[in-house]
Formats: sequence, C-alpha cells, structure tokens
Amino acid sequence: MRPGAESRFGKDLLLSKGGSLIGPLKSSWNVIEKAINWFFGISRPQKRVLSIVGDMILLYCAVWLALSLRYDTFFTFTHLQLLSVSLTITLTVLVFIRIGLYRAVIRFMGYQAMMSVAVGVTLSAGILVATSFLLTAHLPRSVPLIYWALAMVFTGGSRMAVRAAISTLSKPRKRKEGVLIYGAGDFGCQLATALYHSSEHTAVAFVDDDESKAGSVVKGLRVYRPAEIALVLNKFRVQRVLLAISNASHAQRGLILRYLEQFPVKVQTIPGMSDLVNGRASITEFREIEIEDLLGRDCVPPRADLIEKNTFGKIVFVSGAGGSIGSELCRQVVNQGAHRLVMVDVCEYALYQIEHELKCLVESKGLKTQIIPIVGSVQKEHRMEVILRSFDVEVVYHAAAYKHVPLVEQNVVEGVRNNVFGTWFLAEAAVRAGVKSFVLISTDKAVRPTNVMGASKRMAELVLQAMSERSSVTRFTMVRFGNVLGSSGSVVPLFRQQIKAGGPVTVTHKDIIRYFMTIPEAASLVLQAGAMGSGGEVFLLDMGDPVKIDELAGKMIRLMGHSVKGEENPDGIEIVYTGLRHGEKLFEELLIGEGSQETEHPRIMKAREDCLDWMTTKSLLSALDRACHHFDCSNVREILLAAPLGYTPESECVDLVWRKGKDIQLFGDDDALVHGAQRVAI
Repeated sequence: MRPGAESRFGKDLLLSKGGSLIGPLKSSWNVIEKAINWFFGISRPQKRVLSIVGDMILLYCAVWLALSLRYDTFFTFTHLQLLSVSLTITLTVLVFIRIGLYRAVIRFMGYQAMMSVAVGVTLSAGILVATSFLLTAHLPRSVPLIYWALAMVFTGGSRMAVRAAISTLSKPRKRKEGVLIYGAGDFGCQLATALYHSSEHTAVAFVDDDESKAGSVVKGLRVYRPAEIALVLNKFRVQRVLLAISNASHAQRGLILRYLEQFPVKVQTIPGMSDLVNGRASITEFREIEIEDLLGRDCVPPRADLIEKNTFGKIVFVSGAGGSIGSELCRQVVNQGAHRLVMVDVCEYALYQIEHELKCLVESKGLKTQIIPIVGSVQKEHRMEVILRSFDVEVVYHAAAYKHVPLVEQNVVEGVRNNVFGTWFLAEAAVRAGVKSFVLISTDKAVRPTNVMGASKRMAELVLQAMSERSSVTRFTMVRFGNVLGSSGSVVPLFRQQIKAGGPVTVTHKDIIRYFMTIPEAASLVLQAGAMGSGGEVFLLDMGDPVKIDELAGKMIRLMGHSVKGEENPDGIEIVYTGLRHGEKLFEELLIGEGSQETEHPRIMKAREDCLDWMTTKSLLSALDRACHHFDCSNVREILLAAPLGYTPESECVDLVWRKGKDIQLFGDDDALVHGAQRVAI
C-alpha cells in the first residue's frame, strides 16, 4: 500500500458508512455553536443566573461523585447528608458571588479568575466539612479532598471549556498569514498573544539566539535556533519575520538583519515599549526596519556635564528651528531644562509644528521652559539683533541653511546669501547683543567642496574663525558632520517609497558612499561639542563607517521581502543608476588638513586647519556681496574659486535664473537694472 493510503482508507471507511460518525459529530457541533450564540445574545444578569444554576448542578455532581468513588457504588444521600450538601452548595455560591467570580467575563478569563475559582472551591470544601460535622451527617474524611479535586475540575474546567469554544467560534473563517517571531522573551510572548486574537496574522513559531530556549515550547509555539530558520520558512510557508527584541542594541539588531537578509522574507519590527505604554501604537502595528538597525551603530551615552553646560537654565536661540537638525536641537534643549527657547525660522508652517510639539512636551512633562516662536530670516541683521537683545539670549545654535546640493547649484545667489551672509549677519548681531556662545552647524560637504553649497558652508566657517579672533565676548564654535537619517532629502524614505511602488530604485552612482548618523545623536553631539569650544574650533563628529548607497538600496529591497532584479531574479526590483547630479561627489570627507586631534569625548574630534585674518575675510565678503547684488553668478563662482576654500566645481554654472537671463541679455551694463537689483537686495 502506497504512503498515505491508510489515512485515505480511513476517511473512505467513514464516508462509506453513510457518514455514521461524521454526521452526528457535525450535528452536535452545530448544536453547541447555536447554544453558544444564544448565550452571547442574552443579557448580563441572565448569564449570571445561568452560571449560578450551572455551578450548583456541578457542585452537587461533585459531592455525589466523591461519595460514589469513596464507597465504590452509586451513592444515595441520607436526609442529613442531603441537608449538609444543600447548605454547602448554597454557601459556596454566596462565596463565589462575594469573591467576584460571576463578574469575570468568561471569554477573557485569565490567571486571576482561576485563582478565584481555587479559593472558592477550597472554602467550599471547608464548608462541607463544617456542615457535615454540625449536622452529624457522617461523611468520610477523604470525601472533602475528593470533592475539592472534582469541584476544581467541574467549575474551573467548565469555564475554560466554554472560553475555548467561544475563542474557536469567534475566530474569523478566513485564512490568516503565518509569521515567525524572532525573540522568545517577554516582548515576543506579548506579540504571540496579540496575534492569536488578530484577524490577519498568526504566529507559527519562535526563533531565539538563546540556546537554552531551543526546542522548548512557549505560548504553544516551538522555539527554533537561528540556524533552523530555512527549515521553519519551508515548513510553515512563512513570508514575514517580526523582530521582538526590544532590548537588543543597534549592533546586535544589525547582525540579525544581515543574517535574515539571505532569506526571501519581509522583515519588520514592532513599536517600542514607550510607544506601547503611552498608547501611541499597538503591538500589532508592524513597522519597516529602521535604517539605524541596518547601519548597526550604537550611540554613545551623552555626558551630562557637557550637554547641560549650554542648556540647563540657559536662554537658547535656535535658527532654522523647523528643520531636521534645528527641531531636534529644540527638543533636546527643552528636555535639558533650558529657561527659555527662542526659535526662529523663515518657514511659518514648520515653526508652527515644532512650537505645537514642544508646548505639548512641556505640558506633559511639567517642564518650565518658555517657548518663543519667531518668524524671520537670518539675513535680516537688525531684526536678529533686536531678537537676541529682547530675550537676553546666551547661546545661539545656527542651523538655518540651504543644504540641498542640486537646488543650491540652481539657486547660487540665494544659497550664498543664506549660508554665508546669513551666518555673518547673525554672528555680528550676536556679538553686539553680548551672546556668550555661538555654534554653527556645518557639513562634511564643506571639505574640498565641488558644489556651491559646500563652498558657502566652508566660507561661513572661515567667517566665524576670523570673527573669533576679534571678539572677546562671543565664543564661536563650528561642528561638522555628514548626512543625518530622516532629514529632508534623505535617500532612505525615497528608497522605501520606490520599493513599495514596485521600483525601480534610483541610485546616482554604483560606487557612491556616504556617512550617516541619526538626527538625535547628531543633535546631542552638537550640544556637547558646543560646550567644549574655547573659540574658533572646528569639531568633527565621528560618523562611523561609510555606507555604500548601492548596497543600502539592495539591503532595503531584500528586507522588505523582495529581490534585486538580475539574471537569477528577472522579476525582482531593479536598481537604476541615474548619474551624479550637479555638484555631487562620490566620496565625502570630514577633514581638510592632514589629521585631527582627539577630545575628551570619544565621538568628537577637533580639526587642525588654517584660517584667514579678519581684514582678508572682510575683503572677500565685500566682493561676494557686490557679485550677489548684481546677480552675477559667474563672478560669485570666481570669488569662491579664488578664496582658500578648496572649491573645485566639476561643471559650469547651472543657476536657473542666471542662465535664462543671460540667454535674453537680462544681465549686462544697464545701470537701471543694476541699481534696481541693489535696491531689491537691500
């Protein structure tokens, strides 16, 4: 007989008997289902009455069966014994009512309800002993013990049976997607329980790195080793893995993700414990893998003495407060207990958003920080000075800048105006207002720049370095770092959107690399570096290992459950290389000079670089100012090329307005046009 024939033969045998077994079973189940549905439909008081009546019947059966087992015969009660049993059952029901057993909802019965059953049954056994003694009913001493065991099975077991039947009937009929949970700890158990009641997903197994858990059963699911994942995926046809490892570091999560990347499954995570406790998320709200986990980089805990030096009890000013870095600086300044936070941004909506968020934060945590939102541009020097003086600002964090490389290439004058002159004007206003500390948020693109954005940021550094030599009031510090994750223009959200749309994923160049850091870590290090400066320093943040963007795109594609298109996977998601954009570099760097100095913080270094004296710097600024007034983009580029910035553009000027105006001879020697441009600029 071939394999499987026995089971088929058994099934055929049942059917050949006219369904003699299957028919009655199906019929009985239908009756049970109808009874439970009827039970659902009646009112709560009616359900309690039925529960009381049922318990009385079950308790009577338990006493009778205990006596029958003791005497090994069908027992017949005497009048006194029947009176003792009746009193016992009546008092037991009163005990059950007193301890709240009938208030428990059967479908949600848990450990506490079963403890109530145990307490009630134990008291019932004691009542049986007392009534039989007082009424001289002459019950054997072993009967109360047998009765206790039977009453536990009848009253507790009946409730668990009803709960199981209700759970089975209330489950949706549609097939649920099986998922594999990575992590068999408390978080994983909570997730498995939540998925049991989910209408879309169900847990099929656990995977855990702890060898002591391998082969065990948790929440009715077997725990497998990571090496057995391929077996689990094939056995249960799993297409989704959920990470439930809340206590793991980013480095540990990165190792796990690199291992899971080889399997054709979608890897997701669940919200953090803080979001679950605060009610901001549900445990069944699956989320895409965070890029921080892909990088596998752990943050160094901030030094309290450094981060509080320029924040606690201080009056702090943040420009570009609505931006990615500016808004995170505001959050951390408020959390560190600043006395007053003055937020300035030219974008009204972005300022409104961060103001609303911070006011809610202050209220929820009972903080005393005063939030001052001000719409304004750092290019208005007099307004900046009035603001700084009006609120007695002590510390300035200058994060306002145009940072998108291709856009600044196409808007040269505005990029230079905002990044160079906005920094200079705010710095001059800070000196006159008596600000003690001024911190510039710079960029790695300022190092040997190939674009106007990087050149303008390096020029801003030179301006502050020169001003530091002539200012004894304000301490100027610059902090230089690379890309931050989740900022405006970041590639990660773009990749995720393209993958969800089915591709293609666009990468500028196969060999392009970038340094990445999370926004909270960058802001924290900026606060600490600003407190370390004595004047004129350029601090560098340790960005970790460089990331190849092409590999990052492939990793995201695979972890989102897809494959990269190739000869072996013709239906996968394609990675398309679009070519470097204007002003874009293959490699970014943080240093201009030969080396850097270590500081007291392991993630912060100090650059050793040359700077200009104030007179030379002022001469450059004057020439740059005239070129901007005349909207002479070619002259602006020539001045930046002549300045000691290391600026080496790799393409011609692509400013959109300048190119169009040049084609129609808008920019020339027309004095009226020049004067008009000057008046507008002023």
